[in-house]
Amino acid sequence: MAGKFVISKRSNGEFQFVLKAGNGEPILSSEGYKAKDSCANGVESVRSNSQNDARYERKTSSNDRPYFVLKAGNGEIVGTSELYSSNGALEKGVASVRLNAPTASLDDHTG
Repeated sequence: MAGKFVISKRSNGEFQFVLKAGNGEPILSSEGYKAKDSCANGVESVRSNSQNDARYERKTSSNDRPYFVLKAGNGEIVGTSELYSSNGALEKGVASVRLNAPTASLDDHTG
């Protein structure tokens, strides 16, 4: 099963997307966007930047768990991963974004 971007509306009225792998697991989440069009632009930014390894910044959370952020060409963060149990799991997450993002379908749950 192919990956998909799911666009939803947060309780505060902002729009958000989540990139899910073919198994339904979330692999990348966006910030909140005030406008749906901006959210859709964020999806396109993930698609276009996902193949460039230099756009991935590997980080460590305050509780020492690895995660990554994907940045656009202008340095803005367009998506943040889940927290991982190991650096190996983080690299699998990066590989999953690279595999899924370019061809992921768009599933709009905003009504």
